[in-house]
Amino acid sequence: MGKIRAALAAIGPGLFMIGYNIGTGSVTTMAETGSKYGLTLLWAVVLSCLVTFVMLVAYGRFTLVTGETAISAFRRHLPLGNFLALYAMIALTFGELAALAGIMGILTSLIKEWTRILFGGQGANEVLTTVAILGGCFWLLWLGRYSYFEKFLSLLVAVMGASFLASAALLTGDPAALLSGLSFRMPSGEGAFINLAAIAGTTCGAMVFVMRSLVVAEKGWNVGDLRRERLDAAVSAGVMFLLSAAIMICASEAIFRRGGAPVYQAVDMVRMLEPLAGRYAISVLVVGIIGAGVSTIFPIALIAPWLVCDYTGRKPDLRSPLFRVLGAAGLMLGLTAPVFHWRPVWVMVASQAFQATILPAVTVASMLLLNDRKLMGVHKAGPWMNLGLVLTLLFSFFTSLPGMFDLTAALTRQAAGIAPLWRVVLVLAAGAAVVAPCAWIVYAWATSLKAGLRSRPGSGS
Repeated sequence: MGKIRAALAAIGPGLFMIGYNIGTGSVTTMAETGSKYGLTLLWAVVLSCLVTFVMLVAYGRFTLVTGETAISAFRRHLPLGNFLALYAMIALTFGELAALAGIMGILTSLIKEWTRILFGGQGANEVLTTVAILGGCFWLLWLGRYSYFEKFLSLLVAVMGASFLASAALLTGDPAALLSGLSFRMPSGEGAFINLAAIAGTTCGAMVFVMRSLVVAEKGWNVGDLRRERLDAAVSAGVMFLLSAAIMICASEAIFRRGGAPVYQAVDMVRMLEPLAGRYAISVLVVGIIGAGVSTIFPIALIAPWLVCDYTGRKPDLRSPLFRVLGAAGLMLGLTAPVFHWRPVWVMVASQAFQATILPAVTVASMLLLNDRKLMGVHKAGPWMNLGLVLTLLFSFFTSLPGMFDLTAALTRQAAGIAPLWRVVLVLAAGAAVVAPCAWIVYAWATSLKAGLRSRPGSGS
C-alpha cells in the first residue's frame, strides 16, 4: 500500500490533468464521433494525445526551471504579452464556464434516465440532482485543501477508468477494426471538422496546458524533478488516450456498426445500450460518465480565480474569498442548463471547438518561452522538443481553423431565428476568435525574429 501511495504521489499532477480533461465534454465528443463515423477519427485521438504529451512536458518544464506559471509568463516575457494573457483568460474562462453548463445538463439527464431504468417511474429530479452535485463540490471548495482535492480526483479517475475500459471490453466485437481507425482519413459529411476540432479541444485544449503549469507549481516540484515531470506527462497522456478511445469504441460498436442513428447526448447512448447489455451492465458505463463529469466540475469552477492569481502573480489560496466567491459563482452557472433546458451537448461541443482556436497561440507562446536562453539557461528547448512543438503547431492549425469555420456556419444556422443584428454579432465574434490569436502569432514571431537578428554578433546593434 505504501508503494501505491508513493506512485500516486509521484504522478499527482498527471492524475489531476486526467480528472480535469476527461470529463463529459470528452465523453460527449467521443460518443458523438464514434456513433457518426465509427473509428474513422481514432487517429485524431492518437495525434491529440501525442500533442498533449509534448505540451504537458513543455509547460511543466518551463515552470520547473523558472518557477513562473503560464499566464504571468505571457504577460512578462512575450511581445504584446499582456494582450495574449488577457485574451487567453477571457477565452478560456468563457469556454470552460459554458462547458460547465453543458456538463450539468448532461449529467442530470443521464442520472434521470439511469434511475428511471433501474427503479422505474420518472427518474431523479434534474434540478435536485444538480443542487446535490454542486453542493458537494462547494463543500470540497470550502475545505480549501489541495491535497483533498487531488485525492478526490484520483479516486474519480480510478472509477472512471475502470468503468470505461470494462465497457469497451464488453462491447468490442472486432479488434481488427481498431487498427483501421488509425489510418489517416477524413469522414465525409457535414460537420466532420467540428468533430475533429472538438476532439482536439477536449483532449489538448489550451486550458489543459495553462493548468499544467499551475498544478506543477502547486505541487512544489523544481528543476530536480524534470524526469519525474516527463513520466507524469506520459502517464497522463497515455491514460487520456485509453479512456477517450474506450468511449469512442463503445459508441462505434453499439451504434455505428449496428446502423443506429448518431447520438448527440450521452443519455441516448445509454438508452441504445440497454437492450444490448442489460440495465445493470450499463451501470458500469454510467458510473464512468458520472465520475468523468464530477471530476471536471470542481476544477472548472475554479478557473476564474486560478487565472486571476496567475495573471497577478499571487499565490493561489483555495480558502481565500477570491476562490470561494468566484468558485461559488462558477458552480451556480451549472444550474442554467437543467433549469432553462438548454441543449447541453451542442453547448459542450461548441465550447470545446472554440477553445481549440487558441491552441496555436499557446503553442507559439511555449516555443518562444522555452527557446529564451535568458529564462531557461541550459534547459533551453533542444531539437526534439522544438520538433514536437512545430508539429503541435501544425496540428493545432489543421484542427482548429477548419473546425472554427464549420462552427461559425453551425452558429449561423442556430441563429436563423434571431434578429439580423444579433446574427451579425455572433458571426463577427466567431471570426474574431479565429483572427485575434492568429494576428498575435504573426506579430510575436516577427518581433522575436527581429530581436534575434539584432542580438547576433556583427548586427550593428
